[in-house]
Amino acid sequence: MKNPWNKKNPFMSMWLSNANRIAGAARGRMTAESKRAASTAITEGTRQMMAAWTDGLTATKPAKRRKRR
Repeated sequence: MKNPWNKKNPFMSMWLSNANRIAGAARGRMTAESKRAASTAITEGTRQMMAAWTDGLTATKPAKRRKRR
């Protein structure tokens, strides 16, 4: 007697194909978002580091005084 579990199931195949397609799309979106976040973090970190290094070299601006009425 043949084992019924080894038989091909077209509905299961379609379901798994769609699930794989959705998982691939979600993985692509998550990867793109993580790359964007990493790029933003590196850019912001570089900006802050350069600001910390160069702020000590420049003179501070005097505080603006309010005019009296």
